Amino acid sequence: MKVISTFTIYFLATMWCVGYGQYGSNPVLDIPDPEFQDSIRETILVFPDQTQLAVALIQDEKVKYFGLLRQKDTLLHVENHHSTFEIGSISKVFTAVLLSILDSMDVVEGDDTIQDYLDIAWNLETPVKFQHLANHTSGLPRLPPNLNLHLADPKNPYKNYNEEQLITCLTEQAELSSNPGTKYEYSNLGAGLLGYLLGQVFRSDYESMLRDMIFTRWNMFHSTTDRSKVKTELIRGIDGKGDPASNWDLNVLAGAGGILSTVEDLARFATAHFDPANEVLAHPIRPTFIVNDHMKIGLGWHILTLDGGKDVVWHNGATGGYTASMALDVDNNLGVIVLSNVSGFNPHMGKIDNLCFRLLKMMQGE
Repeated sequence: MKVISTFTIYFLATMWCVGYGQYGSNPVLDIPDPEFQDSIRETILVFPDQTQLAVALIQDEKVKYFGLLRQKDTLLHVENHHSTFEIGSISKVFTAVLLSILDSMDVVEGDDTIQDYLDIAWNLETPVKFQHLANHTSGLPRLPPNLNLHLADPKNPYKNYNEEQLITCLTEQAELSSNPGTKYEYSNLGAGLLGYLLGQVFRSDYESMLRDMIFTRWNMFHSTTDRSKVKTELIRGIDGKGDPASNWDLNVLAGAGGILSTVEDLARFATAHFDPANEVLAHPIRPTFIVNDHMKIGLGWHILTLDGGKDVVWHNGATGGYTASMALDVDNNLGVIVLSNVSGFNPHMGKIDNLCFRLLKMMQGE
């Protein structure tokens, strides 16, 4: 196990934030062409009153924004590119990027065994690597065994799941369903544990690491895991019935889905992926495991092979009041981001992903 002094941690963090500098300036505010707007309007019509969609279309470093609000059967154009939404599991991408950053700083490596970095009596005898947590091949279950969703508050199910319960899970209950590195099984527990462990290794916390290593570097000043720090309008989530929804607090599992952001901030982050020299972002989009003929997984990012053989990196996210989708064609410097206050429990929530891919294909000229 690596032992890092407090001074070393401070020095590394300072070098990361200052030595590498910040990326980019504010994107040009523009709106997409009518055919793109029509696709967005067509999608929002299936959702309830007060639904909002915030969309970014990215080509090279130019970003076009389009915001739409459904209000009393009327569709209104709104400038919501700087409004805040929960992004759900897209947070897993940021957790994986933190791993990539700490790897580049020689603090921890993806091939390191997680049991060596937390001094507890692990219930897991088989070595699990940090990479396994980031690419969903750890064998850990989707949710902690001691998180009973039937007893939790359905409006905010992760709120009371704390560090003590996570440690109890790891020392008494956690079991692997497969040998690490051999099978893809999507795991919120794995991603949440990754965010927690990186904080323990770096003697920090998830929010501070995001701010100091990612948000500051790419000028994502309206992104956070702390709702009290939201500086722009927080769009109210809508539940599956169309009523106002509670926001979600991910607590110790924030690395699995706790980030709030704006489509403008995410566009800055997406654009940074188009720089091939940016190794900390290039690393997570390289395949680490082949799931099937149509999907591979990097670190956090899913790599989809679409019709025609083009690879797209993608992730989506859903909470009780929000659904998000983000897809990048890195080879051609194209990207689409869709944020919404459509509930993850809405039966039509899949149309947010459909819209994201449809818009990307339109940008690719298909």
